[in-house]
Amino acid sequence: MAVHWYPGHMHKAQREIREAMPNVDLIIEVLDARIPYSSENPVITEVRGDKPCIKILNKSDLADPAITQLWLDYYNQQTNMKAVALTTQEPEQVRAILDLCRAMFPERDQGLANIRAMIMGIPNVGKSTTINILAGRIIAKTGNEPAVTKAQQRINLKNGIVLSDTPGILWPKVMNENSSYRLATTGAIKDTAMEYEEVAFFAADYLLKAYPELLKARYQLDELPLSDLELLEAIAAKRGAKRAGGRADLHKVSEILLHEIRSAAIGRVSLETPEMVEKEKVVVAQLTLEREEKLKDRPKKKRRRRN
Repeated sequence: MAVHWYPGHMHKAQREIREAMPNVDLIIEVLDARIPYSSENPVITEVRGDKPCIKILNKSDLADPAITQLWLDYYNQQTNMKAVALTTQEPEQVRAILDLCRAMFPERDQGLANIRAMIMGIPNVGKSTTINILAGRIIAKTGNEPAVTKAQQRINLKNGIVLSDTPGILWPKVMNENSSYRLATTGAIKDTAMEYEEVAFFAADYLLKAYPELLKARYQLDELPLSDLELLEAIAAKRGAKRAGGRADLHKVSEILLHEIRSAAIGRVSLETPEMVEKEKVVVAQLTLEREEKLKDRPKKKRRRRN
């Protein structure tokens, strides 16, 4: 699935983040616990280098707890990295991040210098709400759709930590097609920039394999459908999402399915595991290499001489 949504402010934000990085001590990256890898911006990985990083797996109350633990183990075994799972519905969990920041810089606890932290995250992962809880007041604008924060700002938390906020940024091209679908499924991409039916088919196919019992319970299905289309048709029949003539209204039932995934009405689900994405990384690396080889082999256009 091609994602055609890359607002101009995101390009500017990436440039500003690169310029500010030399003056940052610590990166705090807010991820969606349901899709930690797909919601992890590769640009951030590139620009942070070996700077310490805290990965916040937010919305953990919507994710499969067993898979979330796999992701915590995955990140916590990496150098200069700590990972925590939390939900902004529990403010005390969020405030504990400040103690973790100070623990990563024990020499700064003497009050000699502030810890300069930059908080990042793609759209709609809860970054603004996290900032407001850390600051103890409303600073960042929040919303249930992507691209709310559009400019950087610096916040002195007055506890030895100065926090730089950044806009939620995506990247121009998502190389892993599965990640595109996962981002769309969880709402990180504006609904106007995607095809509901296409994303719903992806989500339905995944849920049939990974969470069949949750589907049966939510939609009161005696038998599990055999395909993504059959599942959508079964849900349409249960919810009255029909067109004239009794055919399933695929757009309407796709909306129903995606909204119920996002709200966890179906249950707590995760859309990827560390094992899955490690395999996908190999495939993406191969495709990238093949693409680069094709570009090398492409004949260069000769410039015309001007008279």
